[in-house]
Amino acid sequence: QQGQMVAPVVANLGPLEALTLNPNPDEVEEVFTLPLAHLLREENQGYTHFRTAGRYGYTLPVFLNGPHRVWGLTAIVTELTLELLAPGRY
Repeated sequence: QQGQMVAPVVANLGPLEALTLNPNPDEVEEVFTLPLAHLLREENQGYTHFRTAGRYGYTLPVFLNGPHRVWGLTAIVTELTLELLAPGRY
């Protein structure tokens, strides 16, 4: 859907063990965390190529973590954040 605005927020929330998260179950299936060091490792970074009408369409980033895969808009925001937080390392 076009015309929506996304405003990512980067914050230090303190120890994760101290947090109580109550995500909307209609929107969030599972909550998990990834350390910055994990995201910066090349073996955990990739790209997904999408085809449109039988030919190359576009490429988006993807971050791997065991059974979890960060993709779509979340991966795009993560990639842009890494470029800001870790210039020269990402």
